[in-house]
Parts: sequence; structure tokens; C-alpha cells
Amino acid sequence: MELRLELFVKNIKKSVEFYRNVLDFNTPNDTKNSYSYIPVSKGNVVLGLGEMKNLPANHPVKSSDDAQQVGLGVEIVLEVQDVNDVYHKVMTKGYPIQTKLTKRPWGMVDFRIIDPDGYYIRITSN
Repeated sequence: MELRLELFVKNIKKSVEFYRNVLDFNTPNDTKNSYSYIPVSKGNVVLGLGEMKNLPANHPVKSSDDAQQVGLGVEIVLEVQDVNDVYHKVMTKGYPIQTKLTKRPWGMVDFRIIDPDGYYIRITSN
């Protein structure tokens, strides 16, 4: 079994740029003109990015209010080999850090960021 997350976003171009440029995810080569759905991947992680506006009005995850926070109640946890390296790369790129690099009582080290659409991401390792 593998996990693939679908994230519905306001601006797919902006989201693709974030996952590619800030977190070093890979994108398919043929996405230049197709911005209705784009999978981004890194290692065994695949995030399918689609624009919220393309969902049918009655879709269960469709935001009915522009002020509604997407991803509410969800924390995306990305476990990496070297969290210090990823942290410094994100810092170097100037992306805002929500929670700085911290050793947790359960033994993991992590930091947290929020993507352009408000999805809360914890990046962690032992």
C-alpha cells in the first residue's frame, strides 16, 4: 500500500512552484500547458495538486466560502533523512518557518511550515 494525497489549491502554478522550489519535489516534464491537475513527487511521496475551482459544487472537500481555511484538521508529515539539511535549504530560500527546528519529547526533530494554501506541513527525522 502507498499513500497519495490530493491537495486542492487556489492557484496551482503557485503551489507547484512552492513544492518544486522550496521542498525540491519533482514535477512531470509535460506540465507547461496543463494546469488542471499536477502530481508532484519526492521519494515515495506523491501529492496530487488540483485547483479547488475545478471541483463540482457538491464535492465533499470543496470550500463553500473563500474565507474557509483549507486543510483544517490535517497535518502533513514528511519524514526525511536529514531534517537539518532540509531546514537550512528552506531557510536559505527565504520561505517563512512556522515553527523552528525543535527536538521533540518523542525523540524526533522537526520544523513546520505552511504552504501557499494553508496546508500545515511538519518536516521531521530521527
